[in-house]
Amino acid sequence: MARDDKTTGMKSAYDLALERLEEQGIERPRDEGLSPEVREQIAELRKQSEAKLAELEILFRDSLKGTVDPSERAKVEEEYAAERHRVEARRDREIERLRSPS
Repeated sequence: MARDDKTTGMKSAYDLALERLEEQGIERPRDEGLSPEVREQIAELRKQSEAKLAELEILFRDSLKGTVDPSERAKVEEEYAAERHRVEARRDREIERLRSPS
C-alpha cells in the first residue's frame, strides 16, 4: 500500500513544509553546504550585529528619557530606525557575501 519510501513513515515538520511549498509551485531551498569556517564567520557577524543593535537600543531608550517634545521625539525615533536598518542591511550584505560562491 505504500507508494514509495519518500511518503512512508513519519516525516519531520520541515519535510512536510517543503512538500507544501512544492505543491504551491515554490522550489525547495537549495541545500548549500557551508563550510564550518563560513558558518563560524556568519555566527560571529550575527553576534556583532546583535551587540550593535543592543547598544543602539540602549542609547535610543536613554535619549527618549530626556526628550519630551513630540517633534524631537519623532526625530530621535526616525534616527534610531534608520540606524537600525543600516546595521541590519550591512549584516545581511555581509552574510550574503559569505554565502555566495567566490
